[in-house]
Amino acid sequence: MRNKLIAAFACTTALVSTGAASAADLGARYTKAPAYVEPLFNWTGFYVGGHIGGAWTNEQFINNGTGAAFGDLLPGEGYRQRNSGVMGGAQIGYNWQANNYVFGVEGTISGLDNKGTVVNTVFGAGDDVFSWRANVLATVVGRAGFAVQNNLFYIKGGYAGVNNRLSVTDTVGVSGSGGQTHWANGWTVGAGWEYGVTRNWIVGLEYNYAAFGSQTYQLGGTAGNYTFDAKPRDIQWAVVRASYKFDAPTIGRY
Repeated sequence: MRNKLIAAFACTTALVSTGAASAADLGARYTKAPAYVEPLFNWTGFYVGGHIGGAWTNEQFINNGTGAAFGDLLPGEGYRQRNSGVMGGAQIGYNWQANNYVFGVEGTISGLDNKGTVVNTVFGAGDDVFSWRANVLATVVGRAGFAVQNNLFYIKGGYAGVNNRLSVTDTVGVSGSGGQTHWANGWTVGAGWEYGVTRNWIVGLEYNYAAFGSQTYQLGGTAGNYTFDAKPRDIQWAVVRASYKFDAPTIGRY
């Protein structure tokens, strides 16, 4: 009887040891899942959108002395006027992100409502009435920025062009009137901030400055051609933006 009890005890001990070993194996095999971390906002991808805001144009036109005499404006003399208006348009571009750095290229086209009138009264009230207008602005720029999650702070620079018109009407003596439109080329720089509201929708604020070269405007009249060098000395604009970014691969972090 004693031998049977010893054998039964030994068998029970072996079963308990085997169960404990199996439990240890289960503990080693099944581990707790890592905590989920929200994916980083990914700025990489194509985007399209629109912008609206205000623009300020500093227009200059000077008698270059190669045409007929015009009022009291001797060669080298002219006028400069600053005016503002509403602007709005569209943008399209592509961003590429490397860690926190974002690089891209962007093109914009905008309509302007910047115009003004200057009256030369030397030979009577409202003798020569000059009018100017800048109504279309286009840019092609490179962008470089630093991303902090959904925020992107960036600078930009590149080409700018504007459609500019200058005209004159002679209301005293009626020697004629005329006008001409030119596309003026220049450069632009700017800075802005964008925020990723969702994975695809982006809003932002932006400020830009552009300067342009002169063009020669022949303002025809019955007394001859009035020849002026004219340009928007600079255009500045500030806009709010909204863009839709097409999906790119998600960046995950654990």
